[in-house]
Amino acid sequence: MSGKVFCLQCPIEKFRSLKGPLIDLRSPKEFSQGHWPGAKNLPLFNNEERAQIGKRYKLAGQKAAIILGLQIISPKLTNLRNSLQKIKLDAFSNENQESLYYLKLYCWRGGMRSASVAWLATILDLKAVILLGGYKSYRNWVLKQFKKKWPIKLIGGRTGSGKTSILLKLKNKGISILDLEGLANHRGSSFGSLGLQAQPSNEQYENKIGEVLEIFQRTNNKEILVEDESANLGKCRIPFEFYKQMKKSEVIEIHRSKEERISELVKIYGCQDKTMLKEATLRISKRLGPQRTAQALKSIENENWAEACIQMLDYYDRYYEKELSKKIQKNSID
Repeated sequence: MSGKVFCLQCPIEKFRSLKGPLIDLRSPKEFSQGHWPGAKNLPLFNNEERAQIGKRYKLAGQKAAIILGLQIISPKLTNLRNSLQKIKLDAFSNENQESLYYLKLYCWRGGMRSASVAWLATILDLKAVILLGGYKSYRNWVLKQFKKKWPIKLIGGRTGSGKTSILLKLKNKGISILDLEGLANHRGSSFGSLGLQAQPSNEQYENKIGEVLEIFQRTNNKEILVEDESANLGKCRIPFEFYKQMKKSEVIEIHRSKEERISELVKIYGCQDKTMLKEATLRISKRLGPQRTAQALKSIENENWAEACIQMLDYYDRYYEKELSKKIQKNSID
């Protein structure tokens, strides 16, 4: 295969505007590290094969790497053809609309892998389009999103104030929100991962935020509501340029009584595994102090969830007050 592109190549803005299934041709390892949200992974090479080709390229050059790639791909052509046809059937259920759609392909740089699959697609009479610059160009697009000026308004409040619930209800009313905790699968505290799915990579977290911001740009809403957060949510870090804007944004502080907050926390954490709750408590034991830590652990063991929350709230409230004092623009809602 010469590397000739057998279909249209589009820069990212044009590529985004086209309709059709989005297909990531990179290896599973590359895909798990970060991908365009919503893309289907159809790897041309598995992780080991990808490593072998890279090694061959370094040792013997591009031509040798291409020959090895062809040797690996050849036995896979039938399965690859079947996969492409299935994607077509799943995506193009309405034959009258088929002419409006493309197979939207990308690999790392929009090179050989994309060109190879595009060539096969044309043989199967499937329209295909390649992302010019590949996933690398997509990542550049994502990072540029965070440098734009965003009309952010923060929703703040002490632990247990129900900030996330408020955001999600506002979303249902057509208000633009960015749910940083939901995208990270983490609530932001030592207990933040309990009961949630595994976190995405930090790269994928950035990709997900970038897509939400792009959706906001296509609305007529004048501001986007974001929960006031620390820079890190578990292993995910809020993009630095965007976080700087958050720190300068107006905060709407939600006030709820301590009893209401405890009730909210019990509802979220009272159903979690006791061992994991104890481990999370021990992670902040130095900040809680020995007496509060011991009381919290005892309360968890006895399933006295309200008392366990009380032991934690003093620490989290003090931390929140310290952060709130740094805010320039503040409004409160009871």
